[in-house]
Order: sequence, then structure tokens, then C-alpha cells
Amino acid sequence: MKETKIGSYRWTICSLLFFAMTVNYVDRQVISLLKPILSKEFNWNESDYANVVIAFQLGYALGMLGAGRIIDKIGTKIGYALSLILWSIVAILQATAKGTLGLGVIRFFLGVTEAGNFPAAIKAAAEWFPKRERALATGIFNTGTTAGAIVAPLAAPWIAIHYGWQMAFIITGAIGLLWLLFWFRIYEIPSKHKKLSKAEYDYIHMDNEELPAGSEKENAPKIPWVKLLTYKQTWAFMVGKFFTDGVWWFFLFWLPAFLTQEYKLVGVEVSFPIALVYIMSVFGSIIGGYLPIWYIKKGWDIIRARKMSMFLSALFPLLVIFTQLAGSYNMWYAVIIIGIAVSAHQAWSANFFTIVSDMCPKNYVASVWGIGGATGALGSIILAKVAGWLFDHYKDLGHLQTGYYIMFFICGFAYLSAWLIIFKVLVPRMKPIL
Repeated sequence: MKETKIGSYRWTICSLLFFAMTVNYVDRQVISLLKPILSKEFNWNESDYANVVIAFQLGYALGMLGAGRIIDKIGTKIGYALSLILWSIVAILQATAKGTLGLGVIRFFLGVTEAGNFPAAIKAAAEWFPKRERALATGIFNTGTTAGAIVAPLAAPWIAIHYGWQMAFIITGAIGLLWLLFWFRIYEIPSKHKKLSKAEYDYIHMDNEELPAGSEKENAPKIPWVKLLTYKQTWAFMVGKFFTDGVWWFFLFWLPAFLTQEYKLVGVEVSFPIALVYIMSVFGSIIGGYLPIWYIKKGWDIIRARKMSMFLSALFPLLVIFTQLAGSYNMWYAVIIIGIAVSAHQAWSANFFTIVSDMCPKNYVASVWGIGGATGALGSIILAKVAGWLFDHYKDLGHLQTGYYIMFFICGFAYLSAWLIIFKVLVPRMKPIL
């Protein structure tokens, strides 16, 4: 009854963010599903593919450095729309690639343009949700990454088989442009939104960290961009992204190859196992987002609730170390273990992404997120390069499984390592910047 009186328009905004995430991840994942076709088309080895992956991540890292700042300057509405228009166009242009270099260059610019996605979404969540609900909102819209990871393996291989790999890029790239029609019609900051009730506006602003009505930027504290690097809060986010982003990207870009090489799957046979992994991750994202609310209802403060939720999420990825052992009995055991690890990543992300708005002024959320995103992309580049080298090295020796075991070991310990550095060294009390 209380929720009905408050209103629920903020969840409409959350649904918009969900669909943007879905589009974003369809566009970035298609290449991993076309890897068998493109490997023959362009005569790739594992390092060639790793370099194409790295091109995207390098563009993503550089784009992140500026994307967050730009979105903080021009606002969430225009910033998000601009990012999506540009990445959709570049995604379509992948169909024009004539070789590895050309595709790598296009993937670089796809990374640059997609960099605005998360800073804009996290900033929107900070504008539309009170602190106690931000992890849940983030967990819900972040399932859009899962939806994208499910839609892509179901659609891209089928399109490629029936209409060619070029059409797989064109069709998936064009879908995102439809989202703009809803975004421009529905989105506005709370203080300017005509459909938002006063009760819901007051609920959103219950933390008393918001700015007066009229503009979310009025009287905002001024912090030079470079000075953000002097705060431990910024470094906490940077460290967490550096350690954990590469794990998600590793599974996103190499899971199809692992299943194909380990279990001799061909064509669309790989689609359902991948879809199952990401279907499982939906539950991790939502449960991880709800956990802090559950702890708060038990009387915990938001800091303790956030830290405990992230600690629990950091334990489950350790299971991925046993992927190949379990998979030696049955492929589906390996798929389920990877699904648990990916679910834990989403649970971690629901809370970890939110600590930026917990500790930073709202008018700098996108900027700090951009800095952390760039660091995360750097970590992803390093992990991708290591993966490519390991797989080529052990493939030549006839022991490709060893390369995957080393990568699973690294991925398994990444979250616990990040949690210890963040909460035992950098920000044990999660104090706000200002």
C-alpha cells in the first residue's frame, strides 16, 4: 500500500535502462558468436582474435575517460542518446570489414562509442532512486546485459547461417535505434518530469543529498576532473573494475570458443548452453540487488549491508576453478558452474556499481564511473592478451585445457582480491567524497 501511495514511475525509467543494456550487449557480443565463421574468413589464430577483442577494449578504455565527463556536462538524456546513436552506426559498419585490421579499427570505435552506456545508466539511477533502492534498480537494469547475452547467441548464428555474417552485424546494430523513440518520449530528470508525483519525488530525494527543485545541478560542488584521482573513493572503484571487468569480458568473448573446443559443439549447438549461463545470471543480478534491502530491513546500515552483499558475491566465483573437473563428467556441470560464476558477477556488480553514487556527489557520478570504466577496460585488455597468449601457447603443445584452467583460476580469485583491497585498505567505512 505504501508503494502505491508513493508512485512507481521510477521503475519505468529502470525499464528504459534495461532495454538500453540489452541493445548494448547484443552489439558487443555478436563477434564472439561469429568467431568460427570469421576465423575462416580472415584466417585467424587465437592471438588474432584476442587482438580484435583488445581493439574494442582499448577503444572502450579511452572512451570511458571522456564519456563520463561529457555525460555529466550535457546531462543524462542527451548523453545517453548520443552514445547509442553512435554505437549503433558503428555496429552496422562492422559488416563492411574486409580483413582483420579493418574489423579491429571498427571494433575500436565501437568501444569508444559504447563507453557512454554504463556511466549514463548509473547516473540515471542516481537521479531517479534513493540509496536504499539503487542496488536493486541497478541489479534489475543490469539484467539487460544478460538479456543481450541471451538474445545474441539465439539470433546472431541463425542470421549468419541464413543470410551471411554481414547481415548479423547490420540487423543487430539497427535494432538499438528503435530505443531512441521511447527514450526521448519518457526520460527527463525528476525535477522536470511532468508525470512524477510529489510523493515519489520526495521519496527519491529522501537521502537529502539531492539539489533543490529546478535542476539537479544547482549549487553542486565543483571538483576538477583531475582532483577526482586524489580521492580513495575513486581508486576503490578503479581497483574493483580493474580486477573484475576482465572476468565478465573473458566469459563474454571466450565462452563460445571454450564450449566449441572442449565439447566439439558446432553451429547453433552452442546457443543454448550460452543462453542458460546468462539466464542463470538474471537471478544473481536481482538477488544481489535485493540483498542490501533485506539487510537494511534487519536493521543494518547501508554500508554494512553493501559490504556484506559484495563479500558473499565474491565467494561464489571461486567455484569456476573446478569447471573442467566437473565438465569431464558432463558438459552441463561445467555450464552450471560457469553460470554460477557469471551470476555472482552480476550480484557483485549490482552493489559495486552503486558504491559510486553512495560515495560521490551526483554531478560527478558519471565522471568517476568513466575513470573506473577506463581502468576496468585496461584490466580487460591485459586479461585478454594473457588469454590469447596462453591459448596459443598450450594449443601448440597440445594442452589447450591447461590454458583454460589458468584463466579460470585467475577469474575465480579476482572478486575476493578486489573486495579485500577495497574494504580493508581503501574505503573501509565508505565515507563520501564531500
